[in-house]
Amino acid sequence: MSWRIANECAERRFGSAARKQIVMFLADKASDDGSGIWCSKGTIQRHTELSESTVKRTIIDFLREGILIETGRRHCKNGYTVIYRIVLVRVAALERMAEPDIETGVTVNPVQPEHGTGSTVNGVRGSRWTPNHPKTTHKPPTRKREAAEEVEDLEAEKILAIYPEDRIRDRRTTLRLISAVVRAGVKPDDLRQAVKAYAKESEGYTRSKVCFSDNWFKMRRWEKGVAQIQVDREKAREAEAKGRASLAEWIHERHPLCRHITTRQLKDLIASKLVTPEQVRAAGLQA
Repeated sequence: MSWRIANECAERRFGSAARKQIVMFLADKASDDGSGIWCSKGTIQRHTELSESTVKRTIIDFLREGILIETGRRHCKNGYTVIYRIVLVRVAALERMAEPDIETGVTVNPVQPEHGTGSTVNGVRGSRWTPNHPKTTHKPPTRKREAAEEVEDLEAEKILAIYPEDRIRDRRTTLRLISAVVRAGVKPDDLRQAVKAYAKESEGYTRSKVCFSDNWFKMRRWEKGVAQIQVDREKAREAEAKGRASLAEWIHERHPLCRHITTRQLKDLIASKLVTPEQVRAAGLQA
């Protein structure tokens, strides 16, 4: 279970109670990066008590909208179960659950801006201002917060420096938008890679086809690049896991190709508990 994914989903609008209920159930099964969700539609239906058709339709909608992606399949007694990942950047792009504005509607003897002085019993009066009064002096920012803001500004500058120079417009607005994206949870390195991918893709475009920096970030054009980076990263993890499993199988079978396994790979296999030191030695290798 990932509190990060669950909290992010809980703060967003998904369009209906059924969609929200299903995504919260999926978030409960996810890792911190949104991956590793494997549960059948029947399981979702039983736990949410929604109809099977609603569950199937909602999952299809989430896949089409990019909120979910399929990352693999897991074998089970009835065939296989699809493994999903919640795409955090897509969730972060959804509308937040705003707190309702509370209005009293009082038109007769409205509340005065001047706060009361409190009790006068025994000559003791209350504080002039309540802690949440608009005229209360707020504490200055801490050094820790100032340092975090400086790092955030520096990251935004580095990201903007990668954007094609001839398309940078309204620098201040662009930096503010970049900082907002990073605060939403997008890794700066992923955002840099997305900007590089766009710069390479649009190289040679005429002026009528390019997108200026303020509009590019405002229109969230970076989402496509970041989503692709995450998909590629997931595929790389799967390929790496498959490669490790293949090496471990060579060792278990004492295959002649074992001699091509490097010392570093052997240590990695032992650390991953795919093989034991005894099995390595039995295969004629030494870690």
